[in-house]
Amino acid sequence: MLGLAITWVVVALLLLGAAGWIGRSLISEVNFTHLSYESRVIAEELSTQVDQRLGALQRLEAMLGEQGHARLREELRHNTALLEWFDGLVVADAQGVVQADWPEMDGRVGLETKDTEYFRFLRAVQRPYVSEPFTGRASDKPLVLFTVPRWRDGEFNGFVGGFVDIRSGELFARLQRLRLGDGGYAAVATASGTILYHPQADQILQPVPSLEAHPLLHRALDGWEGKTVTPMIGGGEAYQSFNQIWPADWIVGVALPEKQVLEPMALLIQWLWWGGAAFALLTLPVMWGLVRRTLSPLHRLARQIHEVGEGRRSRIALATHMHELINLADTFNRVEAERSEAHLRLSDRQAFLDAVLASSPLGMFVTDMAGRFSYMNPALKELTGHDFTTRGEVVWLAHIHTGDRDSAMDLWRHSLASGDPFLQQFRFLHANGDTLWLEVHASLVSIQGRNIGFVGTVKDITERYHEDALRRWEAEHDPLTGLLNRRGFERRLEEALAEWHKTGTPSALILFDLDHFKPVNDEGGHALGDEMLRRIAQVLAWEVRRSDYVARQGGDEFAVLLPSCTLEQAKRVADTVRCSVREVYVVHQGQEFRVSLSIGVTAFRGSDHDTAAVIARADAASYHAKEAGRDRVMVATD
Repeated sequence: MLGLAITWVVVALLLLGAAGWIGRSLISEVNFTHLSYESRVIAEELSTQVDQRLGALQRLEAMLGEQGHARLREELRHNTALLEWFDGLVVADAQGVVQADWPEMDGRVGLETKDTEYFRFLRAVQRPYVSEPFTGRASDKPLVLFTVPRWRDGEFNGFVGGFVDIRSGELFARLQRLRLGDGGYAAVATASGTILYHPQADQILQPVPSLEAHPLLHRALDGWEGKTVTPMIGGGEAYQSFNQIWPADWIVGVALPEKQVLEPMALLIQWLWWGGAAFALLTLPVMWGLVRRTLSPLHRLARQIHEVGEGRRSRIALATHMHELINLADTFNRVEAERSEAHLRLSDRQAFLDAVLASSPLGMFVTDMAGRFSYMNPALKELTGHDFTTRGEVVWLAHIHTGDRDSAMDLWRHSLASGDPFLQQFRFLHANGDTLWLEVHASLVSIQGRNIGFVGTVKDITERYHEDALRRWEAEHDPLTGLLNRRGFERRLEEALAEWHKTGTPSALILFDLDHFKPVNDEGGHALGDEMLRRIAQVLAWEVRRSDYVARQGGDEFAVLLPSCTLEQAKRVADTVRCSVREVYVVHQGQEFRVSLSIGVTAFRGSDHDTAAVIARADAASYHAKEAGRDRVMVATD
């Protein structure tokens, strides 16, 4: 019964919606046609009135000729008939000074108009013109001035103008009498955006609303003609039509409130709704009885299918004469038998797969296409200390070490989006706080062209990573002092030289060997010599910056690379090292042994194309220091 009622409601809503849409379209079309006609008629009528007024002023200008002030005033008085169209007439000379007016008004003769927009337009363009609205300086009324230029020997010689009072003139009288229902109206505005006429008097001479609030109105101000539904100036949506009054550069708009337009349709829809509801209430009980009787075998079928799904029966059996239901029951029984057999095979395969994954020493996982874990084997849970299958969101990425997380997340997102394999090594935080190095490899799984997720493996490479790191460290470091060896130092020297050529970052090189080191080895043995070397290495590490590189290149030869360091700064560092090493000593059988340094210093030069030139220059400076008496610093000069 409920479904039947809902069906009736849906059908009724669809019918009412279709009726409303069709009715709205028809009403819109009719009203747009009416508004377009009204706006076009008003625009044509106002255009005709503007042309008539400008034509009358042109004829008056031809009659005036070259006359004095008194004669001009007399001529204006003889054309009193023009006051049917104008509220006042004026004549101005070439400098924009008013020479005569009619009817006469104190203070108007002698006014200067040279700075007004209409005078500048007439003088520049020299054709009839309707001014922007303004407040008269003599009359203190809102006015529009119709103007035509005067000529003398082909030159601009002033203008003849006719005033129209915007509020009380006859120009917009028809608009005041126009009635468009209860809320419809016509309005006129200038192309510059000033309202000339509006049924609400307080809107006259006000600027039109902003472009953001009324974009189509501003489009009409730019010259567009047409019809649309857009907000009214006073608020509320309205059907509107716009036409241009080209002779005056004005725009007329006719508006009819949308609520007023659609009110008859709303009443019709409301009547149809109540009628449909009454019809439904009368017919639903009858239809409910018929449908219930017809569908009772279907209800029995639904109950038996539900029982099969719960395992309370293995097949369905219907006692009915409806052949369609009998065929449906037979088909269902056959499909259910096939499904049960397939489910049994799938369960067997799943059991074998679970056993294989559970016994694998390698961590394994399965995710969906969003990256959420749906399976983790026991080895992976033990390896990470986490079970991510119990959380819906993608949380495993948060346990990656912050130093590796961004790159791992970027590659994982790329794999999810593209289906490319994911292979990454990164540090991972175990649940107990330990940091592991893991290698994760995941591949896309597709079935018949449909992507269903990713399957991956996880290896613990922590021990291998530390062994590799130790081997890399040993390959570039001196085992006795812990300083860089020759190989490690030359690699960093090459990198610094490349940076010098690329960015001009200055760097300096210090080379030296130990003076008087041979007696330490000869008299104290190699163990004493090794101790001296270790102590000197400690002093070097103390005296230089963390960013500097210190190396033992072999025997008693040492080198220091000072990145981002000038030659003068390097010389001071070298002298500090020399003084500090002089304080280092070792003792053997009561005898104290000390050494000194013969130091050579150089900086990178533009002519240095390889590290050999830099090393040779510093080595030569060290040799000169030894020749000069040892225990001193020499800066390479050539």
